Amino acid sequence: MELNYKEFGQGDPIIILHGLFGTSDNWQTIAKKIAENYSVYIIDQRNHGRSPHDDEFNYKVMAEDLKNFMESHWMYSARIIGHSMGGKTAMQFATDYPDMVEKLVVVDIANESYEGGHEVIFNALLGLDLEKTTSRKEADASLETQIDDFGVRQFLLKNLTRNKEGKYVWKMNLPIIHQNYQAILSKIEGDEIYEGATLFIKGGLSKYITETNFEATKHLFPNAKLKIIENVGHWVHAEAPKELLKIVEKFLE
Repeated sequence: MELNYKEFGQGDPIIILHGLFGTSDNWQTIAKKIAENYSVYIIDQRNHGRSPHDDEFNYKVMAEDLKNFMESHWMYSARIIGHSMGGKTAMQFATDYPDMVEKLVVVDIANESYEGGHEVIFNALLGLDLEKTTSRKEADASLETQIDDFGVRQFLLKNLTRNKEGKYVWKMNLPIIHQNYQAILSKIEGDEIYEGATLFIKGGLSKYITETNFEATKHLFPNAKLKIIENVGHWVHAEAPKELLKIVEKFLE
């Protein structure tokens, strides 16, 4: 699978992985800043953005996608940054291929099986009749009946594009993502312990990382440290980009 990506800068490689419903562009601003000292690759994971669609969708295959991407770009090790679903992909990759990870940064996710919470989003997206949708404003109005948060709607609508016939379609493979949602909620199953330097970053208002699940996660990542950015939620890179960048750059040095 040839993943869609963008590359910035020169130097040692860093790869950034987005979260569920996201795309590589979510991290472009931060990537360009980091690229002042490194070669930074932002990737669309399978079934997201402009990367290929496939019926198989779980952390094992996404970790294998990352391995294939690195090898096809002559990278034999890299620093890996992942947010949410991308953080779990990064964790899976680090435990499957530990020699290929120089340092690991996981943003606001732990190795836990979560209960969910995206059902309203799935219902809203699957309920949007794209055949009859003629504008983004119309699509937003439809989503607004179930999703109050304007920022969340705008984030989701970045997945909307037009096909050759001019009809609106999703960039992401929405049916397969929905079908495999439980696999994305699940914890990773690590083949090996990753003993390299690892940094977990938690949004102070987010509940994804807790004291309990962080301690459990350290069984696979014994050298993990935790940093908390106060007064922000799960979307740390969007809510506190400067604080996140400062922490990440210090860790990557």
